[in-house]
Amino acid sequence: MAVNLRVRDDGSTDKTIEILNDFQQNGALTYSVGDNIKPARSFMTLLQQSDDADFYAFSDQDDFWMNDKLSAAVKQLENNADKPALYFSRTTLADADLKPIGCVEINPKLTFGESLVYEFVAGCTIVMNRSLRDILANYMPQHLAMHDVWVYSVALAIGATVIFDPQSHILYRQHAHNAIGQHANFYENWRRRLRRLTHNEQERYHRACEIKQGFYAMMTKENQNLINDFINAKHCASKRLKLARDARLHCANTATWHRFQLAALLNTY
Repeated sequence: MAVNLRVRDDGSTDKTIEILNDFQQNGALTYSVGDNIKPARSFMTLLQQSDDADFYAFSDQDDFWMNDKLSAAVKQLENNADKPALYFSRTTLADADLKPIGCVEINPKLTFGESLVYEFVAGCTIVMNRSLRDILANYMPQHLAMHDVWVYSVALAIGATVIFDPQSHILYRQHAHNAIGQHANFYENWRRRLRRLTHNEQERYHRACEIKQGFYAMMTKENQNLINDFINAKHCASKRLKLARDARLHCANTATWHRFQLAALLNTY
């Protein structure tokens, strides 16, 4: 399997460019330099600018890929060449020295409704085929919190094949500088949740609006109805009450479902 590595530097002030240049001269990668537009938009920009390939995968600077990371994904994607398809897996958390400290246990329903409520996909495990990449490259959302949740939600919205691998093929290094870490303590988890409420970020609502703006014509009638209900409830208390009981939005994580219900009632979703 031939692998091409493309890197986007987002305004480094250290010796990153010097290091990248050395690797590029040795044929190990190609890189481009741009403004610091935050991780999500940087990843999506890189995806748009990448050359044609059969498959595409995201990688952060703090990932450690196991030897079968790509081959395990490609094996499950290769029968979907003519249809948009996405693969993701569980992750194994590791400390700064790559010592495993536990596996992220997720058992997703893989429904579009769940994707609007429950944010659990690790971008470092995502692999997609060219068909899905080409669709995603046609629209850059104005509001983009994280690229992994965006890609996953769009894939389900348009009826792409979505494959979840319960086996981990990556060590997700946890350290003080993770953009989004998964091994946060109880206090940190609740700090993030309270910030969502107090800062009124409404990430779920904005993501739904962007999906409708960019991909509505490609969505199934069922998903069109769901996203319309999800968006329209923002302006009607009785519709939000209905949304908080909508079985189409049920997710595998009960605590997350209850937090969404509260957010829907408070109109902060």
